[in-house]
Amino acid sequence: MPNTARWAATLTLTASAVCGPLAGSALASPQGAATGLYAPSALVLTVGHGQSAATAAPERAVTLTCAPTPSGTHPAPAEACVELRATGGDFDALADRGGAACTKQYDPVTITVEGVWQGRRVTHERTFSNECVKNSSGSAVFSF
Repeated sequence: MPNTARWAATLTLTASAVCGPLAGSALASPQGAATGLYAPSALVLTVGHGQSAATAAPERAVTLTCAPTPSGTHPAPAEACVELRATGGDFDALADRGGAACTKQYDPVTITVEGVWQGRRVTHERTFSNECVKNSSGSAVFSF
């Protein structure tokens, strides 16, 4: 009889461990349903003077959230989200749109992007030769 009680206790604890998290998520489904419709897209963008993120002290940082609606501290979140969606989150494609005439002065400006884009983790770093080149990239994402 003690073996039967031991097996029953073991099965009960195992069932609780396996099914417990499932029951918790079922209770949270009304609240999670609204966020489950969109893959998360939340980014932190920084800019600083220096040759790389390791040497550039961040001078400014903004947040950009694209789902379910564009928001954040970015000055143009709607335009930035449209550009990111158009390139599928390819930050290199955004930085190559420039064409303005800039001086050849070398004063490197580094932009970093960290966060989640459509449910996947992203990290991006891009160094422009100077502020003019960064601003002439023509991208709303990098205009902050």
